[in-house]
Amino acid sequence: MTEVDGVGSPRASGSRSENGNREVLRSDFLAMARMAATLLRQPAVLTRWEEPSALAEFSVAGLAGHLAYQVVAVAEALAQPVPKEPVVPLLGHYARVEWIDAGVDEEISVRIRRGGEQAAAGGAEALAARVDAAVVDLSAVLVYATNRPVRIPLWGPWALTLDDLLLTRMMELAVHADDLAVSVGVETPALPPEAADAVIALLSRLAVRRHGVTDVLRALSRAERAPASIAAF
Repeated sequence: MTEVDGVGSPRASGSRSENGNREVLRSDFLAMARMAATLLRQPAVLTRWEEPSALAEFSVAGLAGHLAYQVVAVAEALAQPVPKEPVVPLLGHYARVEWIDAGVDEEISVRIRRGGEQAAAGGAEALAARVDAAVVDLSAVLVYATNRPVRIPLWGPWALTLDDLLLTRMMELAVHADDLAVSVGVETPALPPEAADAVIALLSRLAVRRHGVTDVLRALSRAERAPASIAAF
């Protein structure tokens, strides 16, 4: 396995430490996927299905569809042949994606919202059932899957290692589970401790990318000098 730089990327391929970390990562991803399915079945989600969400221009239904997609997309990616596109480092992925600095009305943002609405077209229960089915498939596959290249076609002409893909989806699941919970007035689901650590580490690296080390350092350590925001995106 070729070494790939970046948060959560493989290092000493085949080592006991790496294999243990990989098992934790995959277990945590599956736990977060189940969390998403449980959240989608909250009565408040169905009650507010057609209402605006906490995210600009996103309905609750569309946001729910976007949340579910983070799980379904992994199953779809693993069902495809190994991609021929070059594998990029994790932070190189975020340097390439169009959405990260896009405004709410830009084409990529509109396309993401449209995709969420389409995924949710069958309703909350059907969406949760799709997540459940993906979790069943992934529970069988992830135990044995190598850290091979995978990609989501909407990205562009590059791929990630499977473990890096799972970390990106864990971050999306954590962020959008909070968005959906806030949108419908329920408690944000708790994350597995190791998953929370991994997600916060990734968001911190993305915050540094956007704001620089000094602003992030001050925000975390010096309230009197903290910037107004160190949001990762």
